[in-house]
Amino acid sequence: MKVLISVDIEGVAGVMSPEQTRAGNGEYERARRWMTLEANAAIEGAFAGGATDVWVNDSHGGFRNLLPDMLDARANVVLGKPRTLGMMAGLEYAPQLVFMIGYHAMAQSRGILAHTINSFAFSRVTMNGRDVGEAGLYGALAAEYGARVVLLSGDDVFAQETRASFPEAVFVVTKNATGYGSGVTQTPERACDAIKEAAKDVVARLERRAVAQRVTPQPVDIELRVQTTALADLFAQMPSLERVDGVTLRCSAPSVEHAVRTLNCLSAMSFMLR
Repeated sequence: MKVLISVDIEGVAGVMSPEQTRAGNGEYERARRWMTLEANAAIEGAFAGGATDVWVNDSHGGFRNLLPDMLDARANVVLGKPRTLGMMAGLEYAPQLVFMIGYHAMAQSRGILAHTINSFAFSRVTMNGRDVGEAGLYGALAAEYGARVVLLSGDDVFAQETRASFPEAVFVVTKNATGYGSGVTQTPERACDAIKEAAKDVVARLERRAVAQRVTPQPVDIELRVQTTALADLFAQMPSLERVDGVTLRCSAPSVEHAVRTLNCLSAMSFMLR
């Protein structure tokens, strides 16, 4: 049984402010430790449930936040960028199950630190006419590779908006949002205990039934609303994108992977205008 664990930081217990997500200050150093502890809890739970191989993917910012020397030595740690599959790097190793730990609500929602991929650039992303956040996008990518998303953690808004996409998955709510930068959180210890137990239970339950089998990719339509017309001007230089109005672009992609890679390229391009 192979498990891929994708770990973000905004949904981690105790994380409430942008400073905690950005390198270069003491608040971030504390938050990245909490992120690492939640990753470790998921790793330990997966192995306790019967996993034979675990990859843990650092999925925040520059993908260099986790502290490898704190992680369970049995895990493989995926760090750094650029990488083709972004927050789902590790799918190349054919995991049957995927965990999304420390994830957050989509842009324009009321979740804590809510955004989609790049808060500076993107204000809304739809796939085949449906609003999606990072979990929706990367969960669809995992499905193309034959992997199932079975465990997710984050705030209550994230759980509410994402549950319909993964109706059979287990959600661990680590905090309740009262605003973009406020909420009621569990302690890191309590959140880690809950994640560890959920990971153990879900792997044990699915160990003999989970089979990774890649599916034939299907075309998807992506519509992207950006924060400014200047960003739309920049992104419209890509010939695969159609300009809809001042701040909206769309494209048709032959697969979810193609769509995700396009969005990540646009995110990287946006740094020209920062």
